[in-house]
Amino acid sequence: MMPNQYISVSPADNITVKTENGPSLKKKRYIRKEGSCNITFRHIPEEWLLFVTDIFTTLVEIKWRIMFLMFTLSYILSWLFFGILFWVIAIAHGDVRDHHNDPCVYEVRSFTAAFLFSLETQTTIGYGFRGMSENCMSAIILVTVQDVISCFIDTFVIGVAVAKMASARKRAQTVGFSNCAVISLRDGYLCLSWRVGDFRRSHLVEGTASAQIVHFTVHTTGKIDVTHEDLVILHRDIVLVTPTTVLHQIEPGSPLYKMTLEDLRKADFELVVTFTYTDDTTGILHQTRTSYTPDEILWGHLFQEMIRAKRNHYRVDYNLFNQTAKVHLPMLSAEEFERKKQLQLSARKSPRSTTKASPRSECHRNQLKTPSVRVEVVDDDPETTVSTCQAGRKCLDTLSPPHGLPDEE
Repeated sequence: MMPNQYISVSPADNITVKTENGPSLKKKRYIRKEGSCNITFRHIPEEWLLFVTDIFTTLVEIKWRIMFLMFTLSYILSWLFFGILFWVIAIAHGDVRDHHNDPCVYEVRSFTAAFLFSLETQTTIGYGFRGMSENCMSAIILVTVQDVISCFIDTFVIGVAVAKMASARKRAQTVGFSNCAVISLRDGYLCLSWRVGDFRRSHLVEGTASAQIVHFTVHTTGKIDVTHEDLVILHRDIVLVTPTTVLHQIEPGSPLYKMTLEDLRKADFELVVTFTYTDDTTGILHQTRTSYTPDEILWGHLFQEMIRAKRNHYRVDYNLFNQTAKVHLPMLSAEEFERKKQLQLSARKSPRSTTKASPRSECHRNQLKTPSVRVEVVDDDPETTVSTCQAGRKCLDTLSPPHGLPDEE
């Protein structure tokens, strides 16, 4: 029978946590799950001037349909503008009234013909029906100016389209985080962990993981204070060849050090995690981010293993990317857990600890033995699976509590 001190829980379990202020309202996210910021800016001074000054970045960040509309209008308006100028030159030179004089532009004696000549000039179609003559220097200068402007428009359109397709935001969508974070025991310490993986076959270089806890404090006057606390990440430099579990050891100095399960369910914070990396294909710096609320942090869970060893390669099953398994974990804070562990170690070093243990305590210690590490070697035949465990021990299907948990008195 499992001791009452240990329990495996998740937000899906029907657990009631009493709070002094009653049920709290659902808080809005600071960072959405897909990584976008849930922030709206208002009354920015000279907002349009800032966007126009950095027009290239503005066009890269806008939506595709708006960009296509703007570029289509830029071409059509430029054709129309120069067509009107050619028509004005034809009227001033008398080409519209007298069809027998030497025109500035051959076969341009109406507005429609002037518009078509402008379109053919800028797009270098060259049907051979309309063309320039040597009679008007103003028309020759206008054609030269139109050709130069058309080169600028083409370069700008192609540059923005390429920059938008190669945007880091699109590449960041192929790197994802797990839907939840978990708290479990690692090497005898409570650890907060989450999973990050790359869904492309190309490798990432210089990957760095980071995490912050964002607190919101709302005053009675309506003022909101936002504070950030950095979390220390174990092995924050990652080469993301296979999905990796990022770990934060809950130790003295961690914002979660004095937090129990009940405190976690009542807490009002947001865990913001990021992964910054460089793509070896394009050499562009990217960043993927997401956030976890206290309800999305599972207490007493472990991520299931995704990597299987075959005969010639390793296989990664992304169906298990968000899957977790329940494990035994005390409903204590890391501070209380460390204190009780130290008391247990002190008791074992005392002379009384040399006495023969009772069958009940021996059984209890057997329940708290160190879990074995299991690697599944999968044969090429999908129906044959061989499991290997520690030498001389029988493979178990159940999860055992890690060694070093404080004994129940």
